[in-house]
Amino acid sequence: MAVASTSLASQLSGPKSLSQSYSGLRRSCLKLDHSHSPQSLFQHLHSHLSLSSSRKASRAVVAMAGTGKFFVGGNWKCNGTKDSISKLVSDLNSAKLEPDVDVVVAPPFLYLDQVKSSLTDRIEISGQNSWVGKGGAFTGEISVEQLKDIGCKWVILGHSERRHVIGEDDQFIGKKAAYALNEGLGVIACIGEKLEEREAGKTFDVCFQQLKAFADAVPSWENIVVAYEPVWAIGTGKVASPQQAQEVHVAVRDWLKKNVSAEVASKTRIIYGGSVNGGNSAELAKEEDIDGFLVGGASLKGPEFATIVNAVTSKKVAA
Repeated sequence: MAVASTSLASQLSGPKSLSQSYSGLRRSCLKLDHSHSPQSLFQHLHSHLSLSSSRKASRAVVAMAGTGKFFVGGNWKCNGTKDSISKLVSDLNSAKLEPDVDVVVAPPFLYLDQVKSSLTDRIEISGQNSWVGKGGAFTGEISVEQLKDIGCKWVILGHSERRHVIGEDDQFIGKKAAYALNEGLGVIACIGEKLEEREAGKTFDVCFQQLKAFADAVPSWENIVVAYEPVWAIGTGKVASPQQAQEVHVAVRDWLKKNVSAEVASKTRIIYGGSVNGGNSAELAKEEDIDGFLVGGASLKGPEFATIVNAVTSKKVAA
């Protein structure tokens, strides 16, 4: 199922030169000399990366800094028809998925019942958004109670498209998360910086501010999965390098340790989103603090989504 869509990042940031490499939290402008080999270019890029973790995984174990189960979510966004979603569900039902992964998909609200009634129980269902309180006279909204009634176990909150297109602020998103958790839904809590914020060296500031809004509101972190999604990488084809993603994930886990608790830092799954696909998921999954993925466009293709789910095998370190 192929879906053409306009990404938020392209609308917000406009085109950017490919000669700019965003290493960690600081911009590093590299002039690409096409006489250089790909290997030498990679080595040059790698020399600019500052890794925040020196932890090494034990041999023959799953290389995860956290203790939670690998988690992969598919955000279908505003895509699909009855027929195309029926085909996608059929592909997912026939896919062979690794058993040690929590798998969730978030169809458009209109198709939640269709998906719930036809998708294998191996995959849980999520809403893409929910209202800040109990339902009522709120045109166009959907309540937590309605999501639960139709069989959803999760809801995505704080996605960059809700923040930067719809205009939801940190505190409003925190309140929505608190209400959903209090009513028994798990929350996929999205955070991430825009391109200009990364260029300005504000990646950590932005992510920590967004985390704090969740921390100030939620009753517990038990049913929260944090999704780091740099806005500049969502739907643009520009994926953060494994090292760039790991750098932020380490910082997020450290923030949770210092500002919530060591137990929460260990148990909370921190997943990556931003142009994840079947070709890059295995390398990303090798990083210790990447506990899974939130997948956009590639989740609309059943076989490719299965490949991403099965990237958990990359976590198993060779003996």
